[in-house]
Amino acid sequence: MALSIAFPTRGDRPAIRARRYTQLIGGLVLYGLAISLEVRAGIGLSPWDVLAQGVSNRTGIAFGLVTNLIGALVLLLWIPLRQRPGLGTVLNVLVIGPSAQLGLWIVPQQREPVLQGLVFAAGLLLLAVATGLYIGARMGPGPRDGLMTGLRARTSWPIWVIRSGLEGSVLVIGWLLGGQVGIGTVAFVVLIGPLVHVAMPILRVPGGAPEEPTAARERRFRLSAWSPAGMLAGGRNVSRDDVRGYADLRAISQRDSS
Repeated sequence: MALSIAFPTRGDRPAIRARRYTQLIGGLVLYGLAISLEVRAGIGLSPWDVLAQGVSNRTGIAFGLVTNLIGALVLLLWIPLRQRPGLGTVLNVLVIGPSAQLGLWIVPQQREPVLQGLVFAAGLLLLAVATGLYIGARMGPGPRDGLMTGLRARTSWPIWVIRSGLEGSVLVIGWLLGGQVGIGTVAFVVLIGPLVHVAMPILRVPGGAPEEPTAARERRFRLSAWSPAGMLAGGRNVSRDDVRGYADLRAISQRDSS
């Protein structure tokens, strides 16, 4: 089964359509630049970027190109999961890698601890804004987010189990390959969710099909996708922010694939 791409801007007013495309492209470019700041900070990366850095170190392939290739491989995994990518999903694969490579050419490697912390913090904040921009454009989730929701739909496993398994696996593989794991990795895992949660409602492009009220969507998602009994058995406390973030991602994926 081949992938078919959804174009969710049909029916939008010209001004809204222009904003969605501008916000999508701008968000993806900024996302790549944010990754480059985190790489140049040298204090640890997100799990997927640890993998990309490890592969790049071992193969000599440019970090940006490796980011593209990993995104493409993840997107191919959507085929057996019967996931339908949006235009934003495909552009995510194509744009972030070159943008990250551009940032690596511009930003020098940091050596001083204070500068390392400042550059990483700037990258993390920029990445949260960039995520709010491209998700707020409502043109499809990123390949990794779609992989998680697709696996959830096919396996009925709690999404925290799927995310933990995927990100834990790529983190270990990336670390074994020489990718950098450090305090920045911990900061990313702890802070990126709350930061994106703040950015998403501010940057979301209005319009489109009427949405289910947020509280109702959270309640339905909590009951149907997260399986409270399974999470209790797993010993994880799930916050309201976690539920809202994943509910928004799944709602975006479902709406843009329709």
